[in-house]
Amino acid sequence: MVEPETLAGRRLARLLRLAVRYRPVVQAGMDALAWAVALLFASIVRYDFDVAEVELRGWLTLALVAAVVQFGIGLTCGLYTGRFRFGSFDEVAGLVVATAGVTVVLFSVNLWPGDTLVPRSAVVAGGVTAGLLMSGVRYLWRLSWERRRRPRGEGCERVLVFGAGDGGAQVISAMLADPESPYLPVALLDDDPGMRNLRIKGVRVVGTRARLAPAAAEHRADTLLIAIPTASAELVSELTDEAIAAGLTVKVLPPVKELFGGDVSVADIRAVTEVDLLGRHEIAIDLPSIAGYLTGRRVLVTGAGGSIGSELCRQVHRLGPAELIMLDRDESALHGVQLSIEGRALLDSPDLVLLDIRDQPRLARLFAERRPEVVFHAAALKHQPLLELHPGEAVKTNVWGTLSVLEAAVEAGVSRFVNISTDKAADPCSVLGYSKRIAERLTAHVATEAEGTYLSVRFGNVLGSRGSMLGTFHAQIEAGGPITVTDPEVSRFFMTVEEAVQLVIQAGAIGRDGEALVLDMGQPVVIADVARRLAELAERPVEIVYTGLRRGEKLHEVLLGEDEPDNRPVHPLVSHVPVPGLTPDEARRVDPSEPNAMVIDAIRDLCTAVVSGRY
Repeated sequence: MVEPETLAGRRLARLLRLAVRYRPVVQAGMDALAWAVALLFASIVRYDFDVAEVELRGWLTLALVAAVVQFGIGLTCGLYTGRFRFGSFDEVAGLVVATAGVTVVLFSVNLWPGDTLVPRSAVVAGGVTAGLLMSGVRYLWRLSWERRRRPRGEGCERVLVFGAGDGGAQVISAMLADPESPYLPVALLDDDPGMRNLRIKGVRVVGTRARLAPAAAEHRADTLLIAIPTASAELVSELTDEAIAAGLTVKVLPPVKELFGGDVSVADIRAVTEVDLLGRHEIAIDLPSIAGYLTGRRVLVTGAGGSIGSELCRQVHRLGPAELIMLDRDESALHGVQLSIEGRALLDSPDLVLLDIRDQPRLARLFAERRPEVVFHAAALKHQPLLELHPGEAVKTNVWGTLSVLEAAVEAGVSRFVNISTDKAADPCSVLGYSKRIAERLTAHVATEAEGTYLSVRFGNVLGSRGSMLGTFHAQIEAGGPITVTDPEVSRFFMTVEEAVQLVIQAGAIGRDGEALVLDMGQPVVIADVARRLAELAERPVEIVYTGLRRGEKLHEVLLGEDEPDNRPVHPLVSHVPVPGLTPDEARRVDPSEPNAMVIDAIRDLCTAVVSGRY
């Protein structure tokens, strides 16, 4: 036997489905009934509730006129054609227009025979009452419809939402509007005292982050959702630690720039990543206003398929260069960058150049033929442990390859050349650091002889770059561990690739000849802390193992050398550091075929070599 409540609920659900299917007809009928009730009620009130005084024929006449006029104006305004989202402010605005129009028509009709059909005050009061009734019916209908669509909670993650602003309101609405949603919001937290009495779709703010653990227990929450797209890395890290301590999994909304159209949906909810923990701080740079040196120019990017190079290509492409020449020796990388920019990857574009910067003759011919005006030199070998084993390869690519690009740029009359360097070039102690410091010095030397502006840009680790430490951590976690960290105290600087490239473009606009522009990376991050957080977020226990520093590794990286000043004359996040030049002849004296120890000694000496009385 079917329970009465269940049977009634099914009948109600069926009626609601029918009402939605035939919405225009149902709405028009309800509006006509609202006018009839409103006019009758207003007339009765006018006669002090003496029903016998009401002229029923006059009331019926005006009720019929109101129904016809309401339907006509409603069709014109779109009330009965599906133009408006049901129960929305737009529909209410249309309803106000229709109600006002019907009231004016009724007032005129009421005076037409000479004697009024109903009291004139009843027409005005009836119009107000009808408007309230029609709006109220729509509100109740929408409320019932939304409640029927809410997820029932069976099998759903019970979500404690942090952030009662726009992001929180949108994501709660999205979760409650989908009966198949995997999430059910049960309570809100917000640090703003002004939010303490707020309810969003019936979900109440129950306190600040100080009540995270009690609120999670009280509402039997499984997950903490950080619903602040602009949340800083510090806030995400702090809330993550507190949520893990309370036994909650943590999810976030992505930064605003990643939200398609700026609207939040259930599909935007995702797990916390290392980018959220380390790199969500926003850098306010108005690229179009400072990147005029790229618009309408021929721009060449070496290493275009790498993490930095590909993002450079994407951002430069949006600034409207006359030509964007993407150079790399990796054909698969060129395939990827073309796909990300053009949405296709036929590899048949002259903008893609498959070339190794070690091939000096071909490189020179390319520059002579294409005549680039701006060059971003991002091609390099960058994996430090491997270069310690093969220092000669670092010489061939990072030193001689850079020199080949510099000399080709000078011959082609390049107006601006930006060499991408690394924080390991500051007080270098590794093959990577030595080779990149020499590249900075070669760029500074060319700046003294070339007509254009030649400079270097230096920054630290880039989140999400290929072969990065954090990518290794994720692979180790997926394999079940352990996560390997060199030392419990080791720290590094981190920046997202988007931020790094924005500042590279900024530096290209404000840099002066021969300088190294050093990008402010914020505070260094202890790698062991990152490994611990990622291990805590893993689905199963993961061990952390310390392996010891490798040859050439520093315990703590620095952005500025011991003798380098921190001058920031133009941008608060960019330091301008003078770099001593190094002649190409000195760089060419290194023999990469010699034993590793001799090569390392030679490039180390070049980092501080005095050339022509200069450093």
